[in-house]
Amino acid sequence: MSQRLIIARLLTGTAAFAALATPAFAQDSQATTPAQEPAATTAPAPEVDAPTTAEDDSANDIVVTGSLFRRENAQTALPVTVITSDSLVKAGITNTADAVRQAAADGAGSIGVGFTSGFSAGGSAVSLRNLGVSSTLLLVNGLRSANYPLSDDGHNSYADLTSIPQVNVERIEVLKDGASSLYGADAIGGVVNIITRKQFRGIEGGAEGGLSQKGDGEKYRVKLLGGIGDYGNRGWNLYVGGEYEKNGKITANSRGFPFNTLDLRAIGGRDNNRADDTLTTPTPNAVVTRVTQTDLNNPLAGSVANATSPAIFTSLTPLDQCRFGTFSENTSSRVGTACAHDLTREYVEILPPQERYAGVARFSVRLGDSIEGYVEGSYSHNRVDITLPPRGIRQTQAFGGSPTTSTSNPGIVLPVYICSSGVNCATAADRQLNPNNPYAAAYANDPANGAARIYYLFGDVKAGSVRKNELYRLTSGLRGTIAQNWDWRVDVGYSRDNLDLKQTGFANLNGLVKAINTGSYNFVNPELNSQAVRDSVLPAITSLSDSTEFTVDGSVRHSLFELPGGPLQVAVGGQYRKEKLNNRSANPNLDVPGLSTAQAFGNRDVWAGYFEISAPVLDTLELTASGRYDDYSEGFSHFSPKASFKFQPIRQIALRGSYSEGFRAPTFAENDPRSSFSGFVGYNPGTASPAFKAAHINNAGYYANYSVGRGYVGNPNIEPETAKSITLGGVFEPTRWLQFTADYFHVKKSNLIVTGPLAGKAIDAYYSVAGQTFASAADAAAAGCALVAAVGAGYSCNVIDAADPFALNALPRLLVLNAPYVNANYDIVEGLQFTAAANVPITDAIKLRSRLDVQETIKYDRHLDNGDVQRFTGTVGPADLSSGGGTPKWRGNWQNTLDVGRFSLTATTYFVGAMKGVATDQGNLDTSCAATIYKDANGGNSFCRIKSFVYADLNATLDVTKDFSFFVFVGNVTNTRAPLYANTLYTTQPNYLASWHIPGLVGRTYRSGFNFRF
Repeated sequence: MSQRLIIARLLTGTAAFAALATPAFAQDSQATTPAQEPAATTAPAPEVDAPTTAEDDSANDIVVTGSLFRRENAQTALPVTVITSDSLVKAGITNTADAVRQAAADGAGSIGVGFTSGFSAGGSAVSLRNLGVSSTLLLVNGLRSANYPLSDDGHNSYADLTSIPQVNVERIEVLKDGASSLYGADAIGGVVNIITRKQFRGIEGGAEGGLSQKGDGEKYRVKLLGGIGDYGNRGWNLYVGGEYEKNGKITANSRGFPFNTLDLRAIGGRDNNRADDTLTTPTPNAVVTRVTQTDLNNPLAGSVANATSPAIFTSLTPLDQCRFGTFSENTSSRVGTACAHDLTREYVEILPPQERYAGVARFSVRLGDSIEGYVEGSYSHNRVDITLPPRGIRQTQAFGGSPTTSTSNPGIVLPVYICSSGVNCATAADRQLNPNNPYAAAYANDPANGAARIYYLFGDVKAGSVRKNELYRLTSGLRGTIAQNWDWRVDVGYSRDNLDLKQTGFANLNGLVKAINTGSYNFVNPELNSQAVRDSVLPAITSLSDSTEFTVDGSVRHSLFELPGGPLQVAVGGQYRKEKLNNRSANPNLDVPGLSTAQAFGNRDVWAGYFEISAPVLDTLELTASGRYDDYSEGFSHFSPKASFKFQPIRQIALRGSYSEGFRAPTFAENDPRSSFSGFVGYNPGTASPAFKAAHINNAGYYANYSVGRGYVGNPNIEPETAKSITLGGVFEPTRWLQFTADYFHVKKSNLIVTGPLAGKAIDAYYSVAGQTFASAADAAAAGCALVAAVGAGYSCNVIDAADPFALNALPRLLVLNAPYVNANYDIVEGLQFTAAANVPITDAIKLRSRLDVQETIKYDRHLDNGDVQRFTGTVGPADLSSGGGTPKWRGNWQNTLDVGRFSLTATTYFVGAMKGVATDQGNLDTSCAATIYKDANGGNSFCRIKSFVYADLNATLDVTKDFSFFVFVGNVTNTRAPLYANTLYTTQPNYLASWHIPGLVGRTYRSGFNFRF
């Protein structure tokens, strides 16, 4: 982007925010919130006995994220946005995850609880400057917290925001700049530092409850914080607190069309719901067709070919008992009638039910005239109950398992005979005809030709998971002064994140085979199955994982001598960290087809030393330099430097800028050879390859949208990612009640740790042979796999589906692709960030407070090693990242509070820009609508545009007394509808983007409650 255009954008944004200024008032007001950028609010904090900012020694000195020094002037060279607890109350935000994710800098890769089918579903994280959750560092009072035990996308680590209590949060500082020079690895995109109260005296609390306009999504919350001890006079303070929150579920069906179905024919789209028109699509009502069985003891030994032509399909459920009606096929390939279903409408949830409770405590003590200490602890429990569409009896093998045990190759068959042992039933003394097989009687004397291939979903057992996450944190520290001007501090922190993951609805292969051969499972009427039978076939699978973080960090700082602008300050410090991860596989024996085998293990020590120098060389110019050296026990190290400046020729204008270098350390999932995972992404072969559709035209279920797996194993030779960042901008304060900022940023992140960057091209290469003629499906697959291997080293076919019974010589589907972890490619991210804050005293009794936070992503380009460039800005790419939420070009929020005596009214408006339904990491580099992933009924691109999304929350508060207030909150007050996105990549997000559009699906909500303090 040209310098001239960048300057023009900055000036345009600055002029726009200057429009917030109304005619100047004669009186001035002092900013009361410590921040380099406009604060979220200027309301005073609750009463405390000492300054509540980190490391405060005086009421005028503060320390902000990104620096080691105290200062009277909060405006440094770094862009930091501060969100105060009062601002969160005004916005109606009740948990830390939502508080952080409201920041405009949160972009591509952001994780919200609305994405229920991801690897780390149940967790939540922020992605600053679109650089990913593993490139954004989360701190609590300046110390790291243990990572969520499950990795996003199978390999990206992050600390879970949902598990951070909010009851004692004073403010949240979001540093939107590279910060590895002080904080080490992973701070490439920036730092989120959650600051808790240092002391508190008195009691405060509150309670609230509400629900959506449709009567669901109920929400209840209570909180209480109490503290004793006059720190200023008695030298100690103790507070304890707790909070509880419960949120009800919201189903897709409750929100109606188009968010409750994959059938968009009513608006010119396609019918991607195959459960009401294709007999080979499994549903909770079993359908069978006759095939041969080569091994009567093995239900996996059914033939690919059907026994008749056309194949005759029989519903095991009596058709008059179909809850949603029936459908029929009568073609040259298939004949039969079955129960109709729309699985999205029946099972998909927009938001799962969630329950959270947490406790906090802190003891602060003055040990002498120059030494202070503290001990702080917290515990949080987060339970998310996720329901998904039921699992199929036919599943792809577990990654790493033997293809001979894949239940989708060629499928599951029900034998003619069953017996008590389940072995050699055709000749057993107690044999009997299989009541689940409608062909059993006719083929009693020819059991090899009377097997019934079954298409079925286990609808009688809940499919989904219950995730119980517990986070323990304990920190303590000492700080003081030596010889009056040597300040020192030592902090020690330990945190542990325990995850209990219980998954249900998956069939254990051994249990399933035995139940089929003994006839114990009733496929005709599954409701009659006993719990014991269900447990034997679909046992609940529990896996326990944990992550720990231990940190010792200390520093000293000193003012050396006076410069024209103030003292030259120097700080040096050191840190030791111990990190461990035990992410245990839920499928260690590889005996549960379809269940993820993702696992990650690691144990490392990190030693680091760092420094910072602040040189106010003039009254108008301050220069800062910092650097950090990190050494990892895994055998790599990195030095991260940073330099910044602030030039303030007059009080109203301050120009600022920084240059920094940083790195992201490989996660344990990426570099430990014990770690592995396979991920699945939606793919529509019928759309991507017309030739493939033509070859399988008699089986719509075979060329419909499905999930392609990609398997990876940890690579110990992986190197850290590196980044270089530049930030330039300014702070403008035309009056003391108005301040706004504008910053340009440019980040180049190199040596990316990527999972199969050419996976999309490899999949396309496989399907490119679909139009050719082959002697068999195996020959076709071999030709396709040869092209996959030619894409690059490490690419190969892992699992190929069975041949299409209605096109035995055509190319079968690719089910799992092997792809490598590599250091490859680089990202270029550019953008503009704008903030504005006004605190307007209209009269003595009326005040207007306004805060604006906006980010424009100018560029997010991934440069591949082969010279290709994947451009993501304004599209749903990178679709392989997190929940496939895409990269909105614009994102922002604007909060306005009008205070009139004891009454205040706050409107918070949120904005997500328009996008296009294209993703260049899916094999097509074109960003025009010609590359739209979802084609309409005519093959056109009418679904390309995803409209912008703007909604507003309204909160009214009445201070009944100085100690008691009552509030009413209306979320999405205009009931703005989420924009339509025909999502073929993640069908558990039917026609929306979970990262950005959830409030538009939930619709208008209501909450009311009270807060007290005394």
